[in-house]
Amino acid sequence: MISNKNVYQKSILARWISGIIGNQKAFIGSCIILFFGVSAIFIPPFIQSPTDFLSTPLLPPSFEYFFGTNGQGQDVFAQTICGARQTLFVGFSAGILVVIIGALIGGIAGYYGGRIDDILSLLINVFLVMPGLPLMVILASWLPPSPGTLLGVLVLTGWAWNARVIRSQMMTFKNRDFVSAAIVSGESNIRIIIIEIMPRMLSLLASSFIGASIYSIGAQVGLEFLGLGDVSTVTWGTNLYWASNNLALLTESWWTFVPTGFCIALISFALTLINFGIDEVSNPRLISEKLWRNKVPENLITHGITPVSNSNE
Repeated sequence: MISNKNVYQKSILARWISGIIGNQKAFIGSCIILFFGVSAIFIPPFIQSPTDFLSTPLLPPSFEYFFGTNGQGQDVFAQTICGARQTLFVGFSAGILVVIIGALIGGIAGYYGGRIDDILSLLINVFLVMPGLPLMVILASWLPPSPGTLLGVLVLTGWAWNARVIRSQMMTFKNRDFVSAAIVSGESNIRIIIIEIMPRMLSLLASSFIGASIYSIGAQVGLEFLGLGDVSTVTWGTNLYWASNNLALLTESWWTFVPTGFCIALISFALTLINFGIDEVSNPRLISEKLWRNKVPENLITHGITPVSNSNE
């Protein structure tokens, strides 16, 4: 029985991965994320140091400096490439931790119910009702500035919503037949939660990770833009912070903040595309609609004609 379950779970994962790879939106989004990841890891050794004072401040883009120089005479292109490393690392790490914590707390609360659910739901509700932005600003300004501080603040303020969603989904799964069969076969509750139920929530966990990553990257950049991060490090947030301090808008030095802002928008766009792709692969309504559109002639769809299916086909 256990081997059959493992084969079934692996088949679920294999079908899910193949569906994501074959989805055009998810493929484009994954390519964009891969491009930024490869650039952040492999390009920095071959370009100028982002902290070196190289030339005249606020030089416009040229063949020598692709994105120009900032108010300190540093290469904006190097700062954009090198700043992606820490920003994406903190953002994706926060997304992973938020999903793990939310899955554990929400899964345990939804599966066990009773007193355990009451206590964990109270904890979740406390973090949900607290205003996220003011709490992030207070914690980031009170704790010593570092990437670890930002990571802890983002995880602390972002896990509760995922826990609430996963708890609700867990409450619907725990009454299914396969859970009853696992209980009868003597499997432990933790194994049932992690091995039996969580693989069936893979699309929800993936969407939660993408949403948490978008939130974490935006919140991290916002906190660093306010000067609540370590301004001596090179990140996308500190790039915007120094551009603001150097009066980029008043001096019309658009090249000091447009590349960083475009990269942030492009990362969010890529993650949103992946999220749409996951929804198209895992949402039964969208799957059935896609199958229906593939079988119905295009002229019937464009003219708003509802076809009548033949039950003999």
